[in-house]
Amino acid sequence: MNKIMDIYDGRAIPCSEKHGQIIAKWRALPVGQSFVLINSHDPVRLHNQIAELWPGTIDWKYLVQKPEEFQIQITKLKPLPEVAEIQPLVCHH
Repeated sequence: MNKIMDIYDGRAIPCSEKHGQIIAKWRALPVGQSFVLINSHDPVRLHNQIAELWPGTIDWKYLVQKPEEFQIQITKLKPLPEVAEIQPLVCHH
């Protein structure tokens, strides 16, 4: 039986808030759990920031890659070490 994953639609979230909200959602996940991010552009900068702050803790799988729609399954792979202060990047789209 397929498990239905939580969906986070970031298309209507202002860029100034989006990365911070997505990072908070991912950090709150139990280890091994996922959600699907829907976005209007490829959030590769967000992926790079998470991978830099918490190496080896995220799985990022593209489910849909269209010009104006990206769907990414984001999974928390292991517990996160503390990071002093996070300054989420602002998307530039």
